[in-house]
Amino acid sequence: MSEGGAVLSETPTAGEAPGGQGGVPRHYEFVEGWGMACGNYGGVWRPRSAPEVQTVLASAGARGAQLALRGTGCSYGDASTNSRGEVLDLTSMNRILSFEPQAAPGRGRVEAEGGVTIEQLWRFLLPRGHWPRVVSGTAAPTLAGAAAMNIHGKNNFSVGTFGDAISEFDIALPNGELRTVTRASDGDLFHAAIGGCGMLGCITRLVLETHAVHSGDLEVDAIATRRLGEMMEAMEARRESSDYLVGWIDAFASGDNLGRGLIHTARYLEPGEDRAPQDTLTLAHQEQPANILGLYPKTEMWRLLRPFNNAPGMRAVNAAKCLAGRLEGMAGPQRQSHAAFAFLLDFVPNWKFAYGRRPGHGLIQYQSFVPAAAAQACFEDLLRLCQDARREPFLAVFKRHRPDPFWLTHAPQDLDDLGGSWSLALDFKVTPETRPNLWSLCERLTKRVLAAAGRFYFAKDLTLTPGAARTMFPAQNLAAFHALKNELDPQGTLQSDLWRRLFAD
Repeated sequence: MSEGGAVLSETPTAGEAPGGQGGVPRHYEFVEGWGMACGNYGGVWRPRSAPEVQTVLASAGARGAQLALRGTGCSYGDASTNSRGEVLDLTSMNRILSFEPQAAPGRGRVEAEGGVTIEQLWRFLLPRGHWPRVVSGTAAPTLAGAAAMNIHGKNNFSVGTFGDAISEFDIALPNGELRTVTRASDGDLFHAAIGGCGMLGCITRLVLETHAVHSGDLEVDAIATRRLGEMMEAMEARRESSDYLVGWIDAFASGDNLGRGLIHTARYLEPGEDRAPQDTLTLAHQEQPANILGLYPKTEMWRLLRPFNNAPGMRAVNAAKCLAGRLEGMAGPQRQSHAAFAFLLDFVPNWKFAYGRRPGHGLIQYQSFVPAAAAQACFEDLLRLCQDARREPFLAVFKRHRPDPFWLTHAPQDLDDLGGSWSLALDFKVTPETRPNLWSLCERLTKRVLAAAGRFYFAKDLTLTPGAARTMFPAQNLAAFHALKNELDPQGTLQSDLWRRLFAD
């Protein structure tokens, strides 16, 4: 399975750190959610191998300590923070171990450590004519984090979640056992650990399916829509002809224009469509310019966004994007690199800093999933509730989803009879002054989503209550998950602020 039988990427040498045990580096540092709206100081372990992960788990168990698992910290909320304990950071385990480019027709297979990021993975794969089967809107997450939160991408409607691309993983259990898991060997643990928020064990190695591509470009088309129902109809009409589908919504638009926005569709190029694949499959072709107009560094662009980071400013920005979207749609299909299309959230580095860099300032994302039959009415109500509260989200993203079989999924199999689901992700600015009213608004949004048999995505959550979390899952799913956690982690070693907030006994 490996190229030449060797490890394909080497782990950088870790520096010495104070406070380690068994040679495992440990630091005391500030750990926060990606949205900067929550965080705390604590001990952070950085193991460099599976045996070192086992050492950290054993140490925590022996000391009665609680341990949260963390990759690059891309969860917006408290999924990887731990105000009552320590954190195991997996980013030092970042080797790609092997690659089989022709595992099946049009498919490859890659084996990697859990701390490898999506960026490291696509940079390895693309020059070899492959692309990860599922990626998120940012390339920063680790593979283990992507599995633990079961991330999804713009192609969820056709290929499923990140977990659907996994064929095998190694997981270090709280008792120190390192277990290899497949669907066939241990179906319960496979479907519980993927999407299980790191509460059953630490995924140290994964085997993933990859997609063979014939070009480093996609064909991308833009379609402007006047309201939410029109957007849904347009996306449904393009499901069969698109490999990727995503909608952007102007959350400030109201009345007849409620839910207006812009759809982007993309498809892989067929053999022969790209006249120079040897050029487009290079990393150089995927690189984004470091400066805006060749002058202003993108790393500082968040400073230019800050004056617009308020309701009047974002209303104007959203209106301008609608106009630009109509012009883009008139231009017809365009070629765009895989990286540029997939990772729009990485185009402006640290754009979140525009929300403020002071304590208590940041953003949350509220992402809900609603069965297709109820989605339009529910999401229109959510937009109206935000407008009535004068708390319009600054960014709203709309996607189509298919069911999946994982125990704590946002899109379960039992939605299949209803045609799958749609999701609406809403970004809200958080300040100490607005936090109470914003949490109150999110509570009202949650009641509406639950009334439509909807669910929520833990990688984005910071506002759900225990009652809401228990309501959204079938009782048998939660009971089975808790039983498995009690079996594998009887001391409750693996914990996080999110898990305690929603499921503390």
